[in-house]
Amino acid sequence: MKVRLHASDLKDSETIEITYPPHFHDSEQTVTECVHRPNTWLGEGQYREIFFRGIHIGYGDLSLKENTVIDFESDFESVEMHFAISGQAQATDLLTQKQYCFAPNEHNILYAAGIKGQSNWASGTNMQVFEINVLPELFTKYLPDHRIFNAFRAALTRKETSTLLRHNRPITTQMRLIIHEILHCNRTGLLKKMLIEARVIELLLLQLEQIMASSDTQSQPSPYHLRKIDIDRMYTAREIIEANLSNPYSLGALAKQVGTNEFTLKKSFKALFGTTVFGYLHERKMVQAHEMLLEEKDKTITEVSEQCGYQHASHFTAAFKRRFGVLPSQLKHRFS
Repeated sequence: MKVRLHASDLKDSETIEITYPPHFHDSEQTVTECVHRPNTWLGEGQYREIFFRGIHIGYGDLSLKENTVIDFESDFESVEMHFAISGQAQATDLLTQKQYCFAPNEHNILYAAGIKGQSNWASGTNMQVFEINVLPELFTKYLPDHRIFNAFRAALTRKETSTLLRHNRPITTQMRLIIHEILHCNRTGLLKKMLIEARVIELLLLQLEQIMASSDTQSQPSPYHLRKIDIDRMYTAREIIEANLSNPYSLGALAKQVGTNEFTLKKSFKALFGTTVFGYLHERKMVQAHEMLLEEKDKTITEVSEQCGYQHASHFTAAFKRRFGVLPSQLKHRFS
């Protein structure tokens, strides 16, 4: 079972070959980890992998040197929980000519019984991708008996490349936190396998719940009734929010920046992403703070609050406690 990647537009480019270990299909408790650092044609950064029975986890964090076309192919059947954290990519399955596009902060679930394709990666941005490949027989154990999943279930039966959703969904705060916990798990051996396996199931639960909730809520305006120009503007607005968490735009300035008015911005953003502009900003600030407290342990609570755009540490502490149920200091102490 292998995955191969190489740059099709560069001569003599390095090929990355990912070989799935034998215990991906057996009952051993082994957890295998490895890191690829393709600091040549691809850019700077790394691609981390974690394997154990029936599950492969990959995390790519890359800064691309130039626009690059990546040829990729795999020789096995899997379901992929795909999370595009940052950067924008477009892939084409050369066998079916289907196209898959991911903007930053989007997720979907894909199935392929082997694939050969090309992916276009843009330079000048940091690409962060988190993906979990699961054996179909393991995935279907957790797929609810709900009408929205019928077409995807049928595609698995026919071994036909497919996506669960026609349109990607936004990555929620809870999803980001679980991804962070998987990537920063400091347990070893069987305990590490137990925790990561539990978090993978929890992450799949959040994906499926979000999909079911959006399909069952008829009163919510559908994002896919929006004009394409408004959808594009909302993605631009979200990118601006992400890039300015500590010094956010006002609602009026953000609307002007993306070429619309406040009313359309508020209505379209809520329809597309399921939350208000300020709700999204607050959630992203909280996630950023949570990650900083765990990863940058030398920073004080005051420094974290200032970097997240809070003028008063007490306001930050209160907001953090409401969101996560613990004080920032308690979180630092717990994971120190």
